[in-house]
Amino acid sequence: MTKGISGMSALAQQGILLPQESVLEVAKLRKELFIGIPKEISFQENRVPLVPEAVAVLTNNGHRVLIEAGAGIAANFTDSDYSEAGAQIGYSSEEIFKADLILKIAPPSLAELEYFKDKQSLMSILQVGMQPEGYIHRLGSKKLTALAFEYLKDETSVYPVIQAMSEIVGSAAILIASELMSNTVGGKGELLGGVPGIPPTEVVIIGAGTVSEYAARAAMGLGANVKIFDNSVYKLRRIQRNLGSRVYTSTINPVTLLKALKTCDVAIGAILSKEGRSPIVVTEEMVSEMSFGSVIIDVSIDQGGCFETSEVTNHSHPVFKKYGVTHYCVPNIASRVSRTASYALSNIFTPILLSMGEEGGMDALLWKDAHVRSAAYLYRGAVTNRYVSDFCRLPFRDLNLLMATRI
Repeated sequence: MTKGISGMSALAQQGILLPQESVLEVAKLRKELFIGIPKEISFQENRVPLVPEAVAVLTNNGHRVLIEAGAGIAANFTDSDYSEAGAQIGYSSEEIFKADLILKIAPPSLAELEYFKDKQSLMSILQVGMQPEGYIHRLGSKKLTALAFEYLKDETSVYPVIQAMSEIVGSAAILIASELMSNTVGGKGELLGGVPGIPPTEVVIIGAGTVSEYAARAAMGLGANVKIFDNSVYKLRRIQRNLGSRVYTSTINPVTLLKALKTCDVAIGAILSKEGRSPIVVTEEMVSEMSFGSVIIDVSIDQGGCFETSEVTNHSHPVFKKYGVTHYCVPNIASRVSRTASYALSNIFTPILLSMGEEGGMDALLWKDAHVRSAAYLYRGAVTNRYVSDFCRLPFRDLNLLMATRI
């Protein structure tokens, strides 16, 4: 027995003498983000991409946020709100653009492009059709990796930024129409909706997307009669199903549409095109036959408008009258309710930024998350969005292949 124990002891000693595996520290993937938020200089852009509560979440997770003084004022967020949330306050745009990741609403102006340094990251709206010639080429020359909010998809392949802004714009459109119908702004003095003994307001909505759905909800909630027109029967079925009510729906037939427009109090144009200009479905002659004092809200004005009489207006001078019909054609309706819009955007961006930090930065997140990858139109200066490539006549590079090679 003693001999057996001594034999086991010898084996144990030999095991100690054998080469052992070295235990090395595993490198942490997590990366501290340095996020810069410049003050918006685009005309009447009042939104801010991160609200103070979101900044607090990011800074508490070890990230650094540098925001330009006054960036949140238009949305009623003060500099002290941001500093108390852990952000640093910068006092020049040049200082803000030293951050690794620039987060803003409107696309950078030509002046702001000069502040970028090589191999930074950018997250903003793109609106490629509204940019000057050579804009994307100049961005690419900085070797930027850039994401456009309007191309971002979520797990259900929905465009969350477009969805959120459309929900806000749809609800706001009815409230704006209600205001324009009152005597205080020269309207015909009617209450949008209905009360017992008085026929309800007639609202015509052209388009059956998210804007239309939320406009219809708001109008129906006030008691108005709603008629929805769209050439997609699938969209008409979907909006009727989502509203939970059998509202009047029709395809866009000129005779039927004109009949509805002649008697309506409010007409909302919400037809958006995936590429290029929105189609004009209401001619000038049709507008001339609308009742005196009726209201047009052309949400499609961002893409040129779907009423032939529409002309771009702004928040300072939002309306004009033609044929006795009040036209409201402000492109950026969401900025009218900038605080609500800022919260909606912040709710979308904060999880993405947290995930970016956990994964190890922009490149790592693009590698892992195909939904975020869908928003990329530049990767280290190469154009990775087919539509942007075709529109700007620049060489296209497949981002999936670029990520696979890990250049």
